[in-house]
Amino acid sequence: MSTATQTAAVRSQLSTIIGEVTSAKTAKTIKVEVQYLTKHPKYGKYLKRSSVYHVHDEKSEAREGDKVEIAESRPFSRTKHHRLLRVIDKAPDKLTHDTGDDITKASGGKSEPAKQEV
Repeated sequence: MSTATQTAAVRSQLSTIIGEVTSAKTAKTIKVEVQYLTKHPKYGKYLKRSSVYHVHDEKSEAREGDKVEIAESRPFSRTKHHRLLRVIDKAPDKLTHDTGDDITKASGGKSEPAKQEV
């Protein structure tokens, strides 16, 4: 068996987690928020919970808002115990749009009709 096949077999056995990047400000480290549902022990209602993981991003390829797949690994630091496997979905670029006239801002959000000369 070749080394590429062995590596693929080992990676398929990894337990992976899918989450969203909430911060990519530090070098080679990203924060990933993973949301999950848990059932309340008494009432049975499903509650939304989330966990934040510090993830090692060697190539700094993930940006804020990206959907990523991470896997548990050896400790890289005191808080980093996961590494980035791949970026599943890129976040859209921030849209810059023209807000229009400043009339709506000056009047507190209410636009006044224009006066006509008679």
